[in-house]
Amino acid sequence: MTPTISTLLYLVAAVCFVMALRGLSSAATSRNGNLYGICGMVIAILTTLLSPAITKYTGIIGGIALGGIIGAIIAKKIKMTALPQLVAAFHSLVGLAAVFVAGSALYNPKAFGIGAVDAIYTASLVEMSLGTIIGAITFSGSIIAFGKLQGLISGRPLVYKGQHIINAALGIGLIALVVFFTVNQHHSIFWIITAVSLLLGILLILPIGGADMPVVISMLNSYSGWAAAGIGFTLNNHLLLITGALVGASGAILSYIMCKGMNRSIINVILGGFGTDPAEASTAAVSDKPVKLSSAEDAAYMMSNARSVIIVPGYGMAVAQAQHSLREMVDVLKSQGVKVRYAIHPVAGRMPGHMNVLLAEANVPYDDVLELDDINSDFGATDVAFVIGANDITNPAAKTNAASPIYGMPILDVERAQTVFFVKRSLASGYAGVDNELFYRDNTMMVLGDAKKVCEILVKSLKGSH
Repeated sequence: MTPTISTLLYLVAAVCFVMALRGLSSAATSRNGNLYGICGMVIAILTTLLSPAITKYTGIIGGIALGGIIGAIIAKKIKMTALPQLVAAFHSLVGLAAVFVAGSALYNPKAFGIGAVDAIYTASLVEMSLGTIIGAITFSGSIIAFGKLQGLISGRPLVYKGQHIINAALGIGLIALVVFFTVNQHHSIFWIITAVSLLLGILLILPIGGADMPVVISMLNSYSGWAAAGIGFTLNNHLLLITGALVGASGAILSYIMCKGMNRSIINVILGGFGTDPAEASTAAVSDKPVKLSSAEDAAYMMSNARSVIIVPGYGMAVAQAQHSLREMVDVLKSQGVKVRYAIHPVAGRMPGHMNVLLAEANVPYDDVLELDDINSDFGATDVAFVIGANDITNPAAKTNAASPIYGMPILDVERAQTVFFVKRSLASGYAGVDNELFYRDNTMMVLGDAKKVCEILVKSLKGSH
């Protein structure tokens, strides 16, 4: 295959990736977006395999087969509730790949066309260093994010005295190491840069609390894109440059939008919770105030006699896999003349779009699913708000308690509904570790139990009442 044809095919693949991003921006076009992404990746892989520079296929085919098998197994077994941590794990692999590519170029620069051993071009050394730093930070930071999302590490902000000074010192140290590395090209300096970057990635993510973890995932996605772009520089591969820049830029834009929507500073995320006060990072204990307990049958009666109902799904719905039962419940209510809609918070489910995917899996009409800005003003005129498994995104403390870790985060104004039915396994706090003030409001009725079982009882009660 000639270089001209390869460049044209890489351009076609890049266009497919652009169309994929465009398609994935909407739930209605997400399937087509995925198809564009698949087509672009197939074109990119085949074009690379047909390159004259590749003469041996054994290792490549073996790697593709191994990776494909692992990916297929994960895709088959992974639960939708584990999607956020899966994304974090995938980001870590992109970062690790960037480090490995930079290391390979360091030990065999001739194969990459960047000079000879101990005589690598200065520009290439800078590119390798930056790619390694971003890749290593992405790898270790994503591992910490995975641990927090999986529950292996506490979701609370792990802050300590002098954390910002230490992070700043490590950052300045990395700059000095890069300068030193470009001058003498010692291999040991490269691995010191890698080690310091890995440590910095850990220290940047540990202080960020669970409530802000969706933004962290988005930012790590951006980092993985820039790491891929760094690989593109090292390999002199235009497609990797374009793709990495697309992912990096789109991830950064999404992170900015999310930070703005959650009233968070993007600088806080980039610098590892810069400005976080350890005193504010503490979480509230579960209140001993009385709550009103109710039953699924009572909720069915109230909703069947309501004019309008707003459903607020959250992570608990995903854990219970209650989306199909919930859809059946809504269908029965609609058949009885009740107006029912879904309210989706931008970070419901610990990841942007998580709830949209689950509802789409249950064939919920897109027109019934509304974002926070589009439906928040309607809660005041709603008879019943049915919260199923959500917690932090409905907590009025975000508006009333300045000492709360979630203070300033826009929430769904569920408390303004005439009656709130809150389906939850217990009165335990949410992922951010903050007690939910909504539990104790006069218009809130707690329905404790598994979300799927509650919805199934609701369906039976609704059908039996007519």
